[in-house]
Amino acid sequence: QVQFVESGGGLVQPGGSLRLSCVVRGSIFSWYTLGWYRQAPGKQRELVASITTEGRTTYEDFVKGRFTISRDTPRNTVYLQMNSLKLEDTAVYFCNRYVGPHPPSDFWGQGTQVTVSS
Repeated sequence: QVQFVESGGGLVQPGGSLRLSCVVRGSIFSWYTLGWYRQAPGKQRELVASITTEGRTTYEDFVKGRFTISRDTPRNTVYLQMNSLKLEDTAVYFCNRYVGPHPPSDFWGQGTQVTVSS
């Protein structure tokens, strides 16, 4: 059984920072490229960033230079450091495997709410 457990969200002012964590339960952590995704109200879930098992990272243009993805293999945890947050970053953030340009269809957790508001 694979389970993704996200935490670390909250309410922050524009320009602020948050660090999200995702614990991956199950024996897949070291096998897959992992990604952070987000879903804003009324919008489709979208990829934010991904990290390979070797630590290579990719970012969507709308977070480049502001967000940093990392993974801690002994802790089976993937992180998302978010700096210079904008109003439009408000969304529920999820982690999951990265399987291509479209989000995977299974193993979604509850996510963690990030609200950027003044």
